[in-house]
Amino acid sequence: MTISKSHTYFTPEEYLEIERVSPIKHEYLQGQIVAMAGSSKAHVIIMGNLSALLVHHLRGKGCISYATDMKVRLPSLNLFYYPDLAVTCDDRDRLSNEDFIKHPKLIIEVLSDSTEAFDRGEKFADYKTIAEFEEYILIHQKQMLV
Repeated sequence: MTISKSHTYFTPEEYLEIERVSPIKHEYLQGQIVAMAGSSKAHVIIMGNLSALLVHHLRGKGCISYATDMKVRLPSLNLFYYPDLAVTCDDRDRLSNEDFIKHPKLIIEVLSDSTEAFDRGEKFADYKTIAEFEEYILIHQKQMLV
C-alpha cells in the first residue's frame, strides 16, 4: 500500500502495513501518517552511547531496551510514536511478536530544534497516559544538558 495524498485517514492496521515496507519511518497521529526526519551525527552518537550503557545496566533485570526503530503504541489516543529509546519490563511487550510495544517504563528522547517543543509538551502528555510509564529523559544534543 502506498500513501496517497487524497487518502485523509488511515486505520492503525493500514499504518502498520505501510510502515512494514516503507524505507523511511513514519509516526501515526490519530489517522495521519507523518514522515520522520533523519538524525544528526550528534544524535546518532548519543543514542549509541546510551544503548551501550543500558544494555549492561539492564542485564538480568527482566527488561529490554529498544533504540530508535521500535514504535510505542498508545491505543487510547490512536497514536504510534518512535521514541529514541524505550525500556519495557512488561511481559506483554517482551513476549509479543508485534513490531511495537505498549507498556514502556522509560522513554528517552534526544532533542532537536525541530522536535523539542513537541517532545516536551504534547508527546510527554501523551506518554503519561501509559500506566507503566515512570520516567521520561530528554537529552539536549547541542548542550551538556539532560
